[in-house]
Amino acid sequence: MGIEDRLAGIHDADLLAEVEAARGGFLFGAIVEHILHRQRARDAERAAQGAVADRRAGMGRDQRRRDAIREVIENEPTAPENLQHIHSVLALCGLPYRDPGDTREFFREYGRNTLSLLAGRLKSPVTGEMEAQGLPYGPKARLVLLHLCTEAVRQRSPTIAVADSLSGFMREMGFAVTGGERGTIRQFKEQLNRLAACTMQIGLWDGESKASTLNVPPFRSLDLWRGNGAEGLVWSKTVQFHQDFYDNLIRHALPVDIRAARAFSGSARKLDLLFWIGYRLRALQRPLRLTWDNLHGQFGAENGNIRSFRQAFKADLAHLAEVFPKLPVALDDNGMTLQPADPGALLVPPRQGKREGKRAAAR
Repeated sequence: MGIEDRLAGIHDADLLAEVEAARGGFLFGAIVEHILHRQRARDAERAAQGAVADRRAGMGRDQRRRDAIREVIENEPTAPENLQHIHSVLALCGLPYRDPGDTREFFREYGRNTLSLLAGRLKSPVTGEMEAQGLPYGPKARLVLLHLCTEAVRQRSPTIAVADSLSGFMREMGFAVTGGERGTIRQFKEQLNRLAACTMQIGLWDGESKASTLNVPPFRSLDLWRGNGAEGLVWSKTVQFHQDFYDNLIRHALPVDIRAARAFSGSARKLDLLFWIGYRLRALQRPLRLTWDNLHGQFGAENGNIRSFRQAFKADLAHLAEVFPKLPVALDDNGMTLQPADPGALLVPPRQGKREGKRAAAR
């Protein structure tokens, strides 16, 4: 290719300026070749971006979001700042998906285990009365738990300040921080209050003759203050985890890629799937088979029609697979199968001891 042909391939203004600045110099030909290489790299990047934009143009808003997050996760390995944590128990025991209304107890069985959630009361700084709180529910309750568990793990303290950090977390998850009767601040605070007031019981059975019941109150105390603004909103300044819950959290904290959680921040069941599959895959040594009845009991307690549950569950799992194309999960007419995963397919980094031990055994 002659010099004129190479010059014809350069068209960006800044690169053309570099060409003119080098014109007449001893190494002009070599400089033009280098600038042409940079021009071609730029053109290729623009073409790739254009192809992505064209592909996403036919997607809905949520699908575009999942596709963008998949691209980020694939190209940027999980770093410490991207990791949040949640208690492993909460990864196995989902909260209600929808507002239970006046119901004061939530009960769910998962295999041989059972979760019982009881609504409680909080002392109001406005009236001085012990006011009944509803059961925590929906995606915001799960995100609040994810945030509080993360702060406790990061700070290595059962007592954490939440007034500022919760607002920052809301922005990080893509929520506008808005006040008012229908604002996001009130919605997140309501779930925080419900979580702080509730108590949890977990029933464990060995399938034969031994059963245990664990009382797992997540929080020991919650400080509430009268709001200073015209709305008089009550804001939680600090939350203190129950010491037993905190100690257990430090030992059994499940890492969650915050970027993946952000992709599903509007869906309680998709967040439960993200947590649950992440927990299972971290320790899976052989294929795990679950029937549709198993899955319905775990994820469809509020959907009595198993046929409609199957359709919704397939769609939810497909959305997870959009973010994690290598997810080793398959559905068929009989249920779901999880396969032991390569580290590159996991939702979170593998346990170092587990993977290192397998490598050593393979040598």
